[in-house]
Amino acid sequence: MSSVNIHPAASYELGARFYSQYPLNKSLSGVQFALSAPGAHNVELCLFDDDNREVKITIPNQYPYLRNDVWRLFVPGIKPGQHYGYRVHGEWNPQAGQRHNPAKLLIDPYAQQLNGELQWNDSLFDYTLGENEEWQINDLDSAGYMPKSVVVEHEFDWENVPPPAHPMARSIIYELNVRGFTMQHPGVPEELRGTYLGLCQPAVIDYLKKLGVTTVELLPVTSFGSEHRLDNQGLDNYWGYNPLALMAPEASMAVEDPVNELKTMVKCLHQAGIEVILDVVFNHTTEGGNDGPCLSLRGIDNQGYYLLHDRNPEVSINHSGCGNTLKVENPLVMKLVTDTLRMWVQEYHIDGFRFDLAPGLGRKNWHYDSNSPFFQTIYQDPVLSSVKLIAEPWDLAQDGYQLGNFPRPWSEWNDRYRDCVRSFWRGDQGLLGQMAERLCGSSDIYRWKGRAPSASINYVCSHDGFTLHDLVSYSHKHNEANGEHNRDGDEHNFSWNCGSEGETNDARIIALRERYKRSLLATLFLSNGVVMIQAGDEFGNTQGGNNNAYCQNNPTGWLDWSWLNNKTAEQQRNYQLMRFVRLLIRSRKDNGVLTRDRFLCGIEEDPENYEVLWRSMDGRLMRSGDWQNPRNQSLFLHLLGDQSEPCECNFLVLFNSGVREQVFKLPGVDSLKKRECLLDTSQSQVFSELPDFTGHEKVKVLPHSVMILKDECLQDCPVMEKKEGGQAIVSQLLPDYH
Repeated sequence: MSSVNIHPAASYELGARFYSQYPLNKSLSGVQFALSAPGAHNVELCLFDDDNREVKITIPNQYPYLRNDVWRLFVPGIKPGQHYGYRVHGEWNPQAGQRHNPAKLLIDPYAQQLNGELQWNDSLFDYTLGENEEWQINDLDSAGYMPKSVVVEHEFDWENVPPPAHPMARSIIYELNVRGFTMQHPGVPEELRGTYLGLCQPAVIDYLKKLGVTTVELLPVTSFGSEHRLDNQGLDNYWGYNPLALMAPEASMAVEDPVNELKTMVKCLHQAGIEVILDVVFNHTTEGGNDGPCLSLRGIDNQGYYLLHDRNPEVSINHSGCGNTLKVENPLVMKLVTDTLRMWVQEYHIDGFRFDLAPGLGRKNWHYDSNSPFFQTIYQDPVLSSVKLIAEPWDLAQDGYQLGNFPRPWSEWNDRYRDCVRSFWRGDQGLLGQMAERLCGSSDIYRWKGRAPSASINYVCSHDGFTLHDLVSYSHKHNEANGEHNRDGDEHNFSWNCGSEGETNDARIIALRERYKRSLLATLFLSNGVVMIQAGDEFGNTQGGNNNAYCQNNPTGWLDWSWLNNKTAEQQRNYQLMRFVRLLIRSRKDNGVLTRDRFLCGIEEDPENYEVLWRSMDGRLMRSGDWQNPRNQSLFLHLLGDQSEPCECNFLVLFNSGVREQVFKLPGVDSLKKRECLLDTSQSQVFSELPDFTGHEKVKVLPHSVMILKDECLQDCPVMEKKEGGQAIVSQLLPDYH
């Protein structure tokens, strides 16, 4: 044991906590260290100086140092910035799931900052292979190749900037990668590109504000490592879904101080009225499968932190597809997850979380349960129950697809929305009924659980898959650069290349692709639910057909901002697309009828208080045969104004996903004041003059197009009055309806 003076700890708070005045002795300042290691025989706290020299302090294993499996002590004289780690002594028996090896320096699970990079080396593994491939304990010391945990003191001036607190139903979520968004942005100084400070530069903030997004959803910014295979191939994990320390901001995105720089970024975005959601990963870690390295949790309590095979604890359960699965139902892991979430909200003012592969959080005794201890803990927590909670509702377990099964107030990425909208616009048949459900908030998925349309995060593209430009330019994925022989990435993209695979100079195909993009985007912003767009889709960013760019930390994965020059024909097209998206966002915000957080009633459901009508192309109400007609690729949505709002306007939304022009018969309204065209996605110029259709009986909609007409009615229009005698109103709207 070192001669360093130590004292009993004052609390059971895990991690490293600095005290300027130690509660048990006010004359002392220093740091309390506490680690939960239930199966350990002994634990060593390892302190490192500026020259990386190590001092080991054995934590006494008798009360008052050890209690409830928490190894803890107070070391006076230690200050914030101190580098440290742990060595855990105990049984090494992989066949029984025990992986203690004191030769391995371990990251504190509660570390709130890391210093240094993970350097792949044989010493990182707790085992070696013998002559007959049997496992033997590896005595190589890993300290020289491991990042060190850092003692943090949270002091930051938030200047009383309030959180924006946008209602979920009115949120416009913008998913982005901090590094990829800023690496090529001309308004970001070169020394700040790829960093938190780069994202809060005035040019970036101004762009986001003018675009109109309310919320940025950041791909992981918690400390992560890169896979060994990628390191061998000269690649690295660009997306960050490979956590090392759940409470520590990723240091590679900082210039000097990741803690204060990430806080600065959040404060700047909040000052601009923009929320910040973190994409968090609580389903697996960098330690990978049972043959992976020993970096933190594996060496502390492998059986407690990870799901292991019941009959063969040597084998890790792989519900994540990344080698291991965190055992969240274990109170030890549950505490780590919830403490981590609270830390991000309280110390970094984070507004919400998107949970990667979220079903793993809700399993109890190997089965998903929407009333699991995790969901109950979140619901009753005064901090966590007040932030936005978004689930990616699937993983690789047998019960891994749980769309619609998360409890209130959770929202979910709705992949059925994504796939249906993509399929409809590429021309697939027989989707009218599904499209109607998706446009109206996916009531078939959420209503029966007592949830609202804001439970559905509607999106066409995300980081995981094609960009919007690639969706309309490639019918097949092209992931050769990932080093997996194009085997990685989703095979089912519901994409269409419009007649030519990849980039082309064919003006006809280019025009069709641009129309296709506009129609997809218009559908997204017209849909009931929460809108999410992927950064760069608003200006035609491409990844060259790569639909899994997780390891492309290069121009393939970075956003291309060259369109800002607005010189070439391609740059002008991208500029026009950005203006189109800006128009869609503004229109959605200005028309409350598009963000009503309730499922809209059709006349079949409530003939007295209906809010939406579905028409056929000849203007009459849709009948069963119309919905089932496989040749019908057109939809006519009549959206009635909300009587509780000052806007008395109604909207006629005409969808034509077919290859031929379609003629729609418009309903006659006696008290119609004006019928104007708000949007026509067949028009390449966003702000081109659109026709007035007042008095028109019919309108033509070009192939692959959406047209939106706005009916402004006189004050005595029956649609504006409280709906009584619904059949009479229908007869005025549709004289030919019987």
